[in-house]
Amino acid sequence: MFRCFQRATTSRHDSGFGLGLWIVREAAEAMGGAVRVESRLGEGATFTVELPRARRHAGN
Repeated sequence: MFRCFQRATTSRHDSGFGLGLWIVREAAEAMGGAVRVESRLGEGATFTVELPRARRHAGN
C-alpha cells in the first residue's frame, strides 16, 4: 500500500498514479516520523501521520 505506484481501487474509473501514500510516508520518515493505517473490512481505513515535535531553541 505504501509502495511507489501501488494502487487499490474498487471502481472502474482508476485515477492517480499511486504516489500519494508513498510520498506521505517518505516525507514523514524524513522528518523522523511514521505513518500507520488501521482498516476494517467494509468500514474504510484511518491513516495517521505521526511527527516529532520541534525542539525549542535556547532563548526562545
